[in-house]
Amino acid sequence: MRIAVDAMGGDYAPVEIVAGAVKWVAEEVGRQIFLVGQEELLKQELKPYSYDPSRLTVVNASEVITMEESPATAIRRKKDASIVVASRMVKEKKADAILSCGSTGAQMAAAIFILGRMEGIERPPIVASIPNMTGAYTLLIDVGANVDCKPRQLLQFALLGKTYASIIYGVEQPRIALLNNGEEESKGNTVTMETYALLRQQPGINFTGNIEGRDIFTGKSDVIVCDGFTGNILLKTMEGMALFIAQGILNTGGPIPAFFQRLDYTQTGGAPLLGVNGLSIVCHGSSKREAVYNGLRIAEDCYNKNIIEMQQLELSRISG
Repeated sequence: MRIAVDAMGGDYAPVEIVAGAVKWVAEEVGRQIFLVGQEELLKQELKPYSYDPSRLTVVNASEVITMEESPATAIRRKKDASIVVASRMVKEKKADAILSCGSTGAQMAAAIFILGRMEGIERPPIVASIPNMTGAYTLLIDVGANVDCKPRQLLQFALLGKTYASIIYGVEQPRIALLNNGEEESKGNTVTMETYALLRQQPGINFTGNIEGRDIFTGKSDVIVCDGFTGNILLKTMEGMALFIAQGILNTGGPIPAFFQRLDYTQTGGAPLLGVNGLSIVCHGSSKREAVYNGLRIAEDCYNKNIIEMQQLELSRISG
């Protein structure tokens, strides 16, 4: 598998990005990495490592899109930015996937403008895996790509989440729930109430109704649908709460339970941007080498399980 890595994106780029990529590519034959970024800087970072140059190569990209820039404007103006060059490699079939720890907005813009959206998708969402009490995972979708959503877009998120749960986690007939401020059908704002009606009417979806925030970890659902504004706040709150509890345990002299590792985002690594015509893995901005390595593992799993083709098949079944 060939992965184009945006080596300039993220708080710890390029040092940690390079380290994670080198580890992943060295483990198995058949893996190939393109480190996309400022050539001289990346070659300098690679000097301490032993690697096969036929399997790990540097692709020059002279520009970088920062977190402060307008994503859409930057994508248009900076044609030689690392995220643009890496996305173009996927579009041109020179790579099978892209991975970035940089600006999520820029990665989404590059996916839309370069890779293109799947038919039937208005706004591509990001899916995140949340550990639950059953030992399995619940998918939360969207977690930051789209802050304002219409009901039909949330329906599209549900279909994409259903496909991801089925293909990646092997869940038959995933239970789909809508994140809301109450379980009753009459609860919520205008968007959630209209979305509830759409999900209930959509054939082929195992819609179980509304779910409250306190039930996210119970395993009552396999896929939880929400807008990216709500999802991102929820995800970051979970990260902060996990750190708070772990620090509290340490401060009282106790050992941190092993299950806390399941709440560590570095163990997941990244999440795919769904609904686009190419595999694009979004990683946490503060990712270090372990998270980068695990993000590459996610990309490989999605590729091997044909997640792009399976999404397209599911979207062809949309009713209404």
